[in-house]
Amino acid sequence: MGLRWKRTKAFFLSITFFLLALLSVFALVFGIKYICNISDDANMPIYSVDTDEKKIAITFDVAWGSENIDEILEVLDKHNIKATFFLVGSWIDDNKNTVKLISEKGHEIGNHSNTHPNMKETPDEDIMNEIEITSEKISNITGQRVTLFRPPFGEVTDEVMEVCKSLDYTVIKWDVDSLDWKGISADQITERVYKSVQPGSIVLFHASSSNVKEYLDTAITQLEKNGYGICKVSDLIYKDNYTINSSGVQKSKEN
Repeated sequence: MGLRWKRTKAFFLSITFFLLALLSVFALVFGIKYICNISDDANMPIYSVDTDEKKIAITFDVAWGSENIDEILEVLDKHNIKATFFLVGSWIDDNKNTVKLISEKGHEIGNHSNTHPNMKETPDEDIMNEIEITSEKISNITGQRVTLFRPPFGEVTDEVMEVCKSLDYTVIKWDVDSLDWKGISADQITERVYKSVQPGSIVLFHASSSNVKEYLDTAITQLEKNGYGICKVSDLIYKDNYTINSSGVQKSKEN
């Protein structure tokens, strides 16, 4: 009797441990799936776009200096491509005619704040003012509503995302930093961009870079030779029915 009871007890214990192990596996699998779904719906800025098309967007942050803008526009005209310029409000104040020219040439203008503060140290109300003041300046010159925002220094917080969401702005960062702000050579910038891009990339340039005309022309030529189409950010990103994963990659829900 004692032996039979021990065997029965051992059998039920084995079944219990098996069921617990099975439940643990299910919990792990579905837990990971749940976490992934959460990250896909996370309130994230867009760094790049998941696309089968071989196209990228090039962007320019414009916070100070206007001496290179004509040269940049000349290169873009030469290649017959359109880009996105993220403008700071204080720069707009001193360069209204240039803002108008950028818009008239068919390029896209995005919001880069009014005074270029570090958003991590900026209260919510001031974040909203930084964005709305600059958008009003742009709209008064171009007659167009701004829909894209790039935070200064690329600094994004939950507060920035919430404010932008409430104002119906899409927050744009980048996945390819040209490092033109470091003063490296045109060849180094070109090589870095060429080797880093992939379909759906968003490339960061700075309009104040001293050798921008040289590297920009070379970089665009290399990209076009490799079959890349270059467009504005708004022509690259999905407008609706999308998710953004934890790496900032925007994906269409239809794929």
